[in-house]
Amino acid sequence: MRKTLFLFGLLALVSLMIGCGMNADEQSLQIQIDQYTEQMKPLEKTANLAYWSAAITGQESNYNAYAAADLKMKQLQSDPAVYQKLKTFKESGQIRNSIMKRELDVLLNEFQINQIEPELLEKIVTLSANIEQNFSTFRGEIKGRTVTSNEIDQILKTETRSGKRKAAWLASKQVGPMVADDIIKLVKLRNQAARALGYENYHTLKLETSELNVKALDAIFEELESLTAKPYAELKSELDGILAESYQMKVKDLRPWHYHDPFFQETPLVYNVDLDAYYTGKDVQKLAVDFFEGIDLEVQSILDRSDLFEKEGKNPHAFCTDIDREGDIRILCNIKDNERWMETMLHELGHAIYDEYINPDLPFTLRSPAHSFTTEAIAMFFGRLSRNPIWMQTMLNLSGKEREELETVTTKYMQLKQIIFARWSMVMYNFEKALYANPDSDLNTLWWDMVERYQLVTRPANRNEPDWAAKIHFTIAPCYYQNYLMGELFASQLHFALASDIPTLANENSPSYINQAAVGTFLKQNVFLEGNRYPWNEMIERATGETLAPKYFVTQFIQ
Repeated sequence: MRKTLFLFGLLALVSLMIGCGMNADEQSLQIQIDQYTEQMKPLEKTANLAYWSAAITGQESNYNAYAAADLKMKQLQSDPAVYQKLKTFKESGQIRNSIMKRELDVLLNEFQINQIEPELLEKIVTLSANIEQNFSTFRGEIKGRTVTSNEIDQILKTETRSGKRKAAWLASKQVGPMVADDIIKLVKLRNQAARALGYENYHTLKLETSELNVKALDAIFEELESLTAKPYAELKSELDGILAESYQMKVKDLRPWHYHDPFFQETPLVYNVDLDAYYTGKDVQKLAVDFFEGIDLEVQSILDRSDLFEKEGKNPHAFCTDIDREGDIRILCNIKDNERWMETMLHELGHAIYDEYINPDLPFTLRSPAHSFTTEAIAMFFGRLSRNPIWMQTMLNLSGKEREELETVTTKYMQLKQIIFARWSMVMYNFEKALYANPDSDLNTLWWDMVERYQLVTRPANRNEPDWAAKIHFTIAPCYYQNYLMGELFASQLHFALASDIPTLANENSPSYINQAAVGTFLKQNVFLEGNRYPWNEMIERATGETLAPKYFVTQFIQ
């Protein structure tokens, strides 16, 4: 478990470093970093605790407290004098200590994106918090009856009558008109801040300060669009035939509400085997604990701090948070005994164990994952297991016959899941890029243009509503969705690296990793331990032997 990094220990380390050959610039930078850390640590903890309280209660006072704390953090990182000092240290070329060089790069990115005029910064933070509160507390209605996200999902998974399906889908979109104008306003405020820093828009600023090259990222998306186009069209044609038959309608009449989630980002469970049925009556939480313990990754203490079940006012989604970078890691879920929530538990605990096993002796600024997409990769790596037939057989005590039944569909389900999500990610990435390029464009039409192009889903007739705005990510995780697809690429690369590194996995067609302590050891030593010590591509090369390579995802799910 984590050790607590006491302040006197840090100061002793600093004194030792100063006495062991640090040059004048390095000594000055260390003092600057120490001052920043001393201020940021309590602010970050306060903000994260306020956000946690807001997410589990939905209370306005908690959202206001979070907005105030978040503003203080951003104000600290917006100090132009400190930013200029950091730039001077970088330009001097005198910072030779490798850890300090990395800290400097991380801080420069954090400060650069927050070099915003104070009044504008306050407007951005306040508006963002207000929109998020509206999302968190909003519940759609069907014929005057309030429904939860889980209820909408259940209708879209099981209902065969198109009218009821459409009503549920429309309920999932009702939040859009309530927040759309504010989201557009928020986009314009973010763009205003980005242009003051010399960037064309906030989308470009956000990507570049998160160490992503826009042109290289565009190339990855274009390559995957080309590689997935034919297999996706073939799989979706087969899927549409099954759906149309189940609804007793023609394929050409299928509309967005005929898929099994509000955005068609998940795989409809249409084949002969109902994956949800295997999890009905099972303790999803215990299954996750038992699995992770079997690979030498302890998660019970994380769950003891977490909030796992639905309640009034609670955020209907799921997330993981590291409150203080010192061991207070929690997840928020709304568990049901079905395959989706089994996947979500494994996914969120994947985030959590990454944070849990980062070396606590790293400086505060580096005690985080190497990149947002590398923690997404770990979450996706484990989330995939909820449909793994070997994993399901062992964890759910299934018979050999039941496993054979699963194997007839799980390979197709997994391929469908990955290709469907890849195409959905293309919608999000390209729409958000266009949103920031021109927030005054016809966004409602643009959204459905993207959906039809990448997902091959026919738009509803005569509909002109901000359906795009019903996706919370535009507010809480702006310019983030590319990290999910890149996470899938890295998850596949890890899959092959583990099989190469651990002999007992090499001969398994579909490794389940159950009771393979070597899996936990590999991840701790090669991914988790170093935190943000190295830029993401260097970390990946150290962990797997090569930089990020889409070929593994293609081999695993497309070819």
